[in-house]
Formats: sequence, structure tokens, C-alpha cells
Amino acid sequence: MTASALAAAMQRIGQVQPHLSGPGAVMLAIVALGATFIRAIWPITRHLTVLAHEGAHAFLASALGHKINGITVDRKANGLTSHSGSSGALGLFSITFVGYLGPSAFGVGAAELIRIGHIVAVLWTGLAGLIAILFVIRKSFGIITVAVIILLLFGIAGFAAVSVQVLTAYGITWFLLVSGAWVIKDHGRDASDAGKLRQRTKISPSFWSGVWQLGSLLALVFGAILLV
Repeated sequence: MTASALAAAMQRIGQVQPHLSGPGAVMLAIVALGATFIRAIWPITRHLTVLAHEGAHAFLASALGHKINGITVDRKANGLTSHSGSSGALGLFSITFVGYLGPSAFGVGAAELIRIGHIVAVLWTGLAGLIAILFVIRKSFGIITVAVIILLLFGIAGFAAVSVQVLTAYGITWFLLVSGAWVIKDHGRDASDAGKLRQRTKISPSFWSGVWQLGSLLALVFGAILLV
């Protein structure tokens, strides 16, 4: 691992890399399905989905001028984002609403980067987001999770072969799209954010769960079109 190798890797951020073949992209979709639905793996991989969820809360809250007081994630991948500020009822509604669509939204964004050929940029963009989370994460198991993912992603983005970087970018993108839809289905009307939205709007949690599910499935289809 040399400085020159890292410098060369960072130059690839603005460069275009070749896409995977259709069958290759589909194979990675199958891997993402396994990472989501295999019971022995999901307790580990779901931490990435939760970080995307909480990252969406934090990103929008920060964009609306709120102070991010901290993010916590426990061993069972239960997350919480604490923020303070005044952005009105619509702003608070939006911050609460966006979390469950976070993984899907980030997945679509990554798929678009892949579509235009900036595949390695997916890894560095994800790395930047995780570093931002590391600055606001509070004492919890999530500190370990974020640090480990950062180290793994930095090792791949900075020093792995381009082919490995491309495979990883596709794999992460598929996983965000697939797991984003699955988490909404799994949590259903019992999703904590759906309960918070009910308190704000008096509308049933089932409605919010249905809206999220529709959004995540549309994102999965659109992302798949971009990737394949």
C-alpha cells in the first residue's frame, strides 16, 4: 500500500470505468439478495442499511439547518438520529419521512453514477458519507460498525484492482436497493417512523408503510434498469 497507489486510485474518481455485462450485474443482484435474505448474514449486513436510513435523516436535517446531536446504532442494528432546530412542521415531517427511503435513494444515486460510468466514484462517495457519520455517531456499537466499514471500503477504493472496485460498487448498490425494500416490508406498520408520522398527521402507520414500500419498489425497478 503506497502513496502512489492511493493517488492513482483517487484519480479514478473522475474517470470512466467499463460496465459489467448484463449477466455479471444480475449475478451481483443475486449476491445482494443473499446478503439480505440469508438469516446468518442479515444480522451483519443490515447495519449498512440502517446507516443509510439514519444518514438520510441526518442529511436532510442538516440541509434544513438543524444541528445533528448524534446518531446511535446498537448491536441489533436499531438506529436513532437526534437533531435540534426549527424548520416548521413540514420540515420535521420531511426529516421523519425520509429515513425509510434513504437506502433506496442512495441506491438509485449510486446506480446513476454507475450508468454514466463513474463506478469507482460510488465507493468514494460512500466513504465520504460514512466519514461524515463517524463525526456525529455517539457512544454505541455503531462506532465499531462505521469504523470497520470505512476501513474495508477505503482498502478496496484505495488499493484494490479496478475490477474489484467495480464489483464492489455494483454489489453495494444492489444491496441498498434490495435491502431498502425488504426492511420496509419487514417492519410494516410497526416501523417506528410510521408511528411518529401518525402522531404528526393522525394518518395510520399502514399508510406510511405502504407509501415507503411503493417508493422503494419503484427505486428497485429503476435502479435495476440503470444497472442492467
